[in-house]
Amino acid sequence: MAMNFLRNIYNWTLKKAENKNSKWYLSLIAFVESSFFPIPPDILLIPMALASKARALFYAFICTIFSVFGGILGYAIGYYFYNSVGIYIVEFYHLENSFSVFENYYKEFGILIVLGAGITPFPYKFITIASGVFGLNIFLFIIISVIGRGLRFYLIAILLYFFGEKIKLIIDKYFNILTIVFFILLLGSVFIIRFI
Repeated sequence: MAMNFLRNIYNWTLKKAENKNSKWYLSLIAFVESSFFPIPPDILLIPMALASKARALFYAFICTIFSVFGGILGYAIGYYFYNSVGIYIVEFYHLENSFSVFENYYKEFGILIVLGAGITPFPYKFITIASGVFGLNIFLFIIISVIGRGLRFYLIAILLYFFGEKIKLIIDKYFNILTIVFFILLLGSVFIIRFI
C-alpha cells in the first residue's frame, strides 16, 4: 500500500517535472526540509532531473541555494528560538536526548558534522538547529553548507545527466527495494544520532 502510494508520487512527479511551477515546489521543499520538514528534496530532484536532463544542473542549483537558505532559518531557530520552537522540532524527531551528548562532538568536529550532514541522508534540520544552539560561526556554517549540500545535489544531478536513462530503468525496476533502502538509511541516521 505504502509502496504504491510512493510509486504514484514518483510517477506524478515525473509527469509534472516539465510544469512551469515544478521549480517552485522544489525550491519550497529544499527550503523547509533544512529546518523542519521530514521529506528531503531528492524525492523531487531525482524524477525532475530524469524528466529533463538539460535542466538537471539547474535543479541541483535550486536545491543547493534554497537548502542553504532553509539551513539559515534552522540556524536562527536554534540560536534565537530553541526553547520556544526548536525544541519542538527536535522532540518531533525524538532526538532530544541526543542533543546534550551531541554538544561535545559538535564543539570538536562542528564543521565536519555540518559537511557530513549536508552530503548524507543524515537529518540536516537537526544539524542546522544544533549549529545555532551551539553558536557555530554563521559564516563558516553557510560556506560549509553550500559545499556539503552542493556536493550532494550536484552529484545526483551529474549522475542523472550522464546515466539518466539507465538510472531511470533501475529505479523503475527496483523501486520498492530502493525505497526501502532509502528509508533504512534515513532511519539509520536518526538512530545513530540518538545513540551516539
